[in-house]
Amino acid sequence: MKKYIVTEEYQGVFTITFNRPNKRNALNTSMYEQLIKYFEYASNAKQIHCLLIKGDENCFSAGNDFTESTENEELAAFKFIEQLAIFDKPIIAAVAGPAVGIGTTLLLQCDMVIAATNSKFSLPFSQLGICLEAGASLLLPLKVGLNKAFELAVLGETFGAEQAYQYGIVNKVCQPNELVELALSIADSISKLPPDSVQTSKRLMRQSITSFMPDVLNNEKAEVMRLLKTEYCQSLFSNI
Repeated sequence: MKKYIVTEEYQGVFTITFNRPNKRNALNTSMYEQLIKYFEYASNAKQIHCLLIKGDENCFSAGNDFTESTENEELAAFKFIEQLAIFDKPIIAAVAGPAVGIGTTLLLQCDMVIAATNSKFSLPFSQLGICLEAGASLLLPLKVGLNKAFELAVLGETFGAEQAYQYGIVNKVCQPNELVELALSIADSISKLPPDSVQTSKRLMRQSITSFMPDVLNNEKAEVMRLLKTEYCQSLFSNI
């Protein structure tokens, strides 16, 4: 099986790299299954104190690969989202180039996001006839406010790194050639801190969100599955 996900472990930092450049790192069943496996490993490995997710300096992820969409992919995608939402260790994301759909919504579950100046974020869910997922229906309004969340999620217009920084989706902005080094430096700094203290702080800060998240994810899953069966989605995806 081709390694669409590449991992590296070094001094307490576990790095997950999307590695499907010919499809702009669009996530398919194989990638979701690999992500599930690696998240389980990182959660249980005591020597790992921080997780870093990245693409390359040209692309983070073009979202779901609807050309390979199957029931198994949908189930794997939702299982990964559930893991992402409850992951107890710090998650850092390093973003460059396109971050589309799940490529943006998964960032809302991360603890810090570093974006290169060439980053392009978009949430084209309404254009695809579906709705927000990955807990974004809760997290996006908390980040940017209800009206701006509606604008981003329904109009689906692309926004850049500086806008994402102003919205509070991104922590830091840098040049593409500086991205990986900066993200690794932050992850390394976090990994050197007492892990119990860091994980406790994360848990306490997220406790109110965590209490609502299972219902949010279940509701999103039900609506996505319903919308995928509509005539609009069926006709759209059959032509992809």
